[in-house]
Amino acid sequence: MNEPKTNLLIRLWRDHVVQFWPLLVVAFLLMVIEGGSLGAISYLIQPLFDEVFVAGDAGAVTWVAMAISGVFILRAISGFGQRVLIVTVGLRVTTNLQSRLLAHLLGLDARYFQDNAPGALIERVRGDTLALQGLASATLMTLGRDTISVISLLAVMIWSDWQWALLALAGVPLLIFPLTFLQKLIRKTTRAAREAASRLSTQLDEIFHGIVSIKVNRLERHEANRFDREVNGFLAAQLRAERGKAANPALIDIIAAIGFMAVLIYGGHQIMSGDKTVGQFMSFFTALALVFDPLRRLSALAGNVQAAMASLDRLYEVLEARPTILTPAAPKPLAAGDVVFDAVDFAYGDTPVLQGLSFTAAEGKTTALVGPSGAGKSTVFALLSRLVDPVSGQITLGGTTTTDADLERLRDSIALVGQAEALFDETIAQNIRLGRLDASDEDVRAAADAASVLDFAKTLPLGLDTPVGPRGSGLSGGQRQRVTIARAMLRDAPILLLDEPTSALDAQSEKLVGEALSRLSKGRTTLVIAHRLSTIRDADLIVVMDKGRVVEQGTHEALMQAGGAYARLHQLQSAGVTTSL
Repeated sequence: MNEPKTNLLIRLWRDHVVQFWPLLVVAFLLMVIEGGSLGAISYLIQPLFDEVFVAGDAGAVTWVAMAISGVFILRAISGFGQRVLIVTVGLRVTTNLQSRLLAHLLGLDARYFQDNAPGALIERVRGDTLALQGLASATLMTLGRDTISVISLLAVMIWSDWQWALLALAGVPLLIFPLTFLQKLIRKTTRAAREAASRLSTQLDEIFHGIVSIKVNRLERHEANRFDREVNGFLAAQLRAERGKAANPALIDIIAAIGFMAVLIYGGHQIMSGDKTVGQFMSFFTALALVFDPLRRLSALAGNVQAAMASLDRLYEVLEARPTILTPAAPKPLAAGDVVFDAVDFAYGDTPVLQGLSFTAAEGKTTALVGPSGAGKSTVFALLSRLVDPVSGQITLGGTTTTDADLERLRDSIALVGQAEALFDETIAQNIRLGRLDASDEDVRAAADAASVLDFAKTLPLGLDTPVGPRGSGLSGGQRQRVTIARAMLRDAPILLLDEPTSALDAQSEKLVGEALSRLSKGRTTLVIAHRLSTIRDADLIVVMDKGRVVEQGTHEALMQAGGAYARLHQLQSAGVTTSL
């Protein structure tokens, strides 16, 4: 992303910060008080020395002591208030940005999630937004308070002696070039560190998702070593960024050393000659000592802003992504009817998947898709639900082309039961209700009963209110499938897509799930992908696919009599041989 950083900051301010302007105004007023207190303290040092310590004026002791104490109390109150307000704004900006990012990601095409690993997207939503919290909270706090502090302290220094002030700050222009170089370095190295963090999150997601395979194949040490290499790469990138940020205040300290030395040499002689009072020198010296601390923080702030800008770049890269599969401006109405694929071509990049695919799934009938892996069966489901669109040809539902229909209406008309349909870390009932969010408890229970979920749920302590665990890990494979079938039953969509729903089940679970599927598919236009040909013998139409084309189609009996690819595969499976067409 090549958008200038000033534009990104303007967008961040406009989209997420400006809405909190009343809090920011109050916080800024408190910053003025807190920042100006340093100037007041350094100013009060002169009467403390000249009138109390040197002149011995007993009457001045009380008012000077009360004035200095009052400044510290005022500083404490204003500092507390502005910190609470700024942190509040920072947290709200962060959470709002996270919500916006997730909502935007959920609206993108399915292809975006194939091109971007889950761990990388998690790091964008969580890691990069949290990195920006420093820009929205600590940055605003430092920028407001310390800028006022520097101004007030410089005013005291100039008021004490403008020549001393010039001597003290003569070296500041020398910082321009090295600080400019450091800002570019920090942004570059921080972006590399954030990308390394994304790779770490992706690897952790893969490890935890594949933990069973890792243990069965004794890959623990291999995965640990692979993670060590990745985390060491992250460490190196992060250290480069931190070294750049640490160099900012170090440069300020070098300039401070030069300034202190020059003022002490020049001003010391003026004190000894009587041209300046001790109080004047101490007031100036206090302001000088105090001014470099906010300057150090402001210089470090520049580095933190550059680090945050790297995260802001990555966040707006996501926000710039746009979906390509959208509802047309004037959608056509959907009606019940046949599902027709007419000369459909589709490719992933330069790799063809479907080539002139044509078949008709009759309304209210069951159509089975069989063929080897890579034949394009799952792509048929993705095209029908418009997760992707065809390169050429068209798909119609009841005479309406899917690309001309309202996208939400189209997907509302489809229910999917897959091999490992997603279950969320909620209760059984909540997972079923995802089929229709406004369903009543009675509807959920009826769907659970129809899908034979109640058969096992009643043996659990909490019944349908039992949590299923992450990705449904608290249930067996057959139980998970029955929950997803109940979800599809509750959805009550006219088109049912079954993607090998019994392929990974044992015989008993397959029987229970098969019975539930029979009840679910009754009266619906059903398309089913199956490798076990025994499960689709009664299908109204069997479409045999190979290399993205239909090689034959018909009923089980007709295909067996034809003696083609389907008959050969059926004979091999009957003999116990696992193969592809």
